[in-house]
Amino acid sequence: MRFSAVRKQPITAQPPSDGDAVAKEFWEEARQREMSLFDAIETCRKCHRLAPFTNFNGNTFAAIARILVKRLNLDLMQENLVRSLAGHIVAGVASEEEVRAFRKFCENPC
Repeated sequence: MRFSAVRKQPITAQPPSDGDAVAKEFWEEARQREMSLFDAIETCRKCHRLAPFTNFNGNTFAAIARILVKRLNLDLMQENLVRSLAGHIVAGVASEEEVRAFRKFCENPC
């Protein structure tokens, strides 16, 4: 499929979702305190589940997780692995094994 053949879908303004106020309050409280990487990823996961936006909740919070992982300046292979684990956690699809592996990394990142 050629990209030129794909039509852009308009994004229309819609009222915020039911989770908007709760997520905003949770996010504002969380962002003001220092937290571990694991807690920051958990915050993104919780906000994703609250679905504060009409569209793009997963993309928004996964992007935040990617930025956090990027700032760790890991070697490329480790960065890819940690980013993948963090993304799965944020999306709510991580297995228990993936969550354990990410938690273990967070406890000893190097």
